[in-house]
Amino acid sequence: MNNQRIVVTGGAGFIGSHLCEALVEQGNEVVVIDTLLRGNKIPKHIFKEVEFHQVDVTDEESVAKISKGADMIFHFAAILGVDIVADNPIETMEIEVNGMQSVAHAATVNQIDKIVYASTSGVYGHLALEKSVDEDILVDPCTSYAMAKRYNEIYLASLHDEKGIQSSAIRFFNVYGLRQDNRMVIPRFFEQAMINDPITVYGSGDQTRDFTNVKDAVKATILLSEKVHGMEIFNVANERESTIGELADVIKSMTNSTSEIHHIDAPKKRYDYEVGRRYGSSAKLERFTGYKPNTNLQDGLVAIHDSLRN
Repeated sequence: MNNQRIVVTGGAGFIGSHLCEALVEQGNEVVVIDTLLRGNKIPKHIFKEVEFHQVDVTDEESVAKISKGADMIFHFAAILGVDIVADNPIETMEIEVNGMQSVAHAATVNQIDKIVYASTSGVYGHLALEKSVDEDILVDPCTSYAMAKRYNEIYLASLHDEKGIQSSAIRFFNVYGLRQDNRMVIPRFFEQAMINDPITVYGSGDQTRDFTNVKDAVKATILLSEKVHGMEIFNVANERESTIGELADVIKSMTNSTSEIHHIDAPKKRYDYEVGRRYGSSAKLERFTGYKPNTNLQDGLVAIHDSLRN
């Protein structure tokens, strides 16, 4: 992909900033819409190359105006972090739903025929306990965040049926990597370990997650934007389970930390977000694009550790 005008909502965030970096390096004209509520994670040399608008994605008129002449919209703006989402369920849903409507309106009035949307593996809810999940399983969203994401997937399907706008909804599985902040478990564990504070693990630590490196996630996202027609849903998963307890042990060892690992009860507000087992299948992604995530978690953690030491 190159020489296209591309809008990225939430482009100053964690995944969005990596996506913007890749799109700029491919020679695209990148337009970023972001409130900067969580700061700007776009590297300075890349930020100089983008057209930036500090605008809320729910501002329909502004989003439509900014998107004029674009070839595609990557919609990544969202509220993230279990604690923040759990404390702000209404705002979470409003930003998801109203933001999608703004993006859909912009695409319609500006005749933009493709939207790529950041959904979540959270739509699988607690059904992911028994096996690797694929896109054909009946989903069971049980949080405001996951419900809003699922609503937007259905909205995009309807948008294609009625308006002909093509889209991909990408269900990311626990994306991690450079520039992620401590709302997420891996940077939180690194932060605690590197100052020798207790590493806090919710529950037994036996719960599993499928950690997907952000570079893999971005590569998959761009490939999907090029390959897909109609409206499709895709998992982007590393297809490997890691327990949270093992993760804490690896990070403690990697940092030569003297931290103790403390197992604590999850706050009540987190209960719906606490899944015992979750890992995904990227078979559909590979079938459509010939690619699936392949970064080993250990290698990804070493890269984070190296960046934190420099």
